[in-house]
Amino acid sequence: MDKWLWAARFFKTRTLAAKACELGRIQSDGQPAKAAREVRIGDNLRVSNDGGDFQVEILLLSDVRGPASVAQTLYRETEASRELRQKVAAERKAMKQFEELPAGRPSKRDRRRIIQFRGRS
Repeated sequence: MDKWLWAARFFKTRTLAAKACELGRIQSDGQPAKAAREVRIGDNLRVSNDGGDFQVEILLLSDVRGPASVAQTLYRETEASRELRQKVAAERKAMKQFEELPAGRPSKRDRRRIIQFRGRS
């Protein structure tokens, strides 16, 4: 499982793919998948990563990480998944318009509070 997720470019390293499996962020046919699980053509996966939630069907198997154009041929994303990710991205983009940014640089007092909040000294 972790090799296929890495080869399909859902994760940058196999370690990150294995960690996602361990944390339950990968589901195969509705069941949590372990990193060592065998992947089969036709399996339905639900992958949660930084890029969003993907629901994909496995079309091809690969243990080798290749270019992104080849990686995209390994799976087919469902229409519902694609629409949901685009909707979430649009909402995130719209929220940036309403985000209030500070007028200028933080004062010395503000910097001290930021440093204290972050847990440093």
